[in-house]
Amino acid sequence: MIKAPRLLLAAALTLLVTACGEDLSGPEPSDAGSRAVVVGSANFPENALLAEIYAGALRAAGVDVETNLNVGSREVLLPAIEQGEVNVLPEYTGALLEYLRKGESDATDTKSQVREIRSALPDALTILEPSAAQDQETVTCRRPVVDEYGLRTLADLAPVSGELVLGGPPELPGREGFGLKGLKGVYGIEFKDFRPLDVAGPLTVSALKAGKVDCANLFSTQSAISVNGFVSLADPKGFIASQAVVPLIDKQAATPATAAALDRVSARLTTRELEQMVRQVEIDKADAATVAEDFLRRHGLDQSR
Repeated sequence: MIKAPRLLLAAALTLLVTACGEDLSGPEPSDAGSRAVVVGSANFPENALLAEIYAGALRAAGVDVETNLNVGSREVLLPAIEQGEVNVLPEYTGALLEYLRKGESDATDTKSQVREIRSALPDALTILEPSAAQDQETVTCRRPVVDEYGLRTLADLAPVSGELVLGGPPELPGREGFGLKGLKGVYGIEFKDFRPLDVAGPLTVSALKAGKVDCANLFSTQSAISVNGFVSLADPKGFIASQAVVPLIDKQAATPATAAALDRVSARLTTRELEQMVRQVEIDKADAATVAEDFLRRHGLDQSR
């Protein structure tokens, strides 16, 4: 009958020792620093592919990573990264600067764009090193339209644009740089109509193939251009700015390990290689994560450092 009091006493002493041990060792460490870095992307294949490359490089560097792909357009993504819903995004220097400066910047080369972007971003955000890879905006037209109107450049488009329909992302009319306002201001281009579609995605490509639009806003790396015989019009006035691929990141996530891993990706990414990878995803229907893994493996970025 004396076992119960002894057990109670032993339990009390155990609790006391445990409590003292906790006091001596201090409070439990916060998990704030161990939260996963969330890599997001815009809602088109190339950007999701780039996000997969970033995520893979970060994992190889020992960073805990989650992905949130195909979130939406820049108008959705920038508020998301400011609010901490995502931490890293693949961006494009010219388009990002246009968004930040509301079309009021004249910077067209990558170096000038990077300088202006860093000064224009909210204090909590920054960009890392840009890559050599370019994916520029284009006005791309169907071959019959090009042949009928003798189109080779955006200047050729101006006098006949009132007879043609343009397709592109819903945000295009409101954009100050490359958009309906910019095309009108620089080249005097005014289309008969604008049809809102997606961000250079399957809706836009299908509409162009079917003749539902005459020209469309596509990206220069898209394999759909060559595969379908579309023609991207030249830009003799240098209106279309540099669009170097660059990581946008919130500063809290930009640890030395994170920044170094993403900078290594930028140092190896080229326009030609980006075009080839996009073709694998868009035409060969390869899985974007698999294509990203192959890129990382070929460049030795799949191993921890």
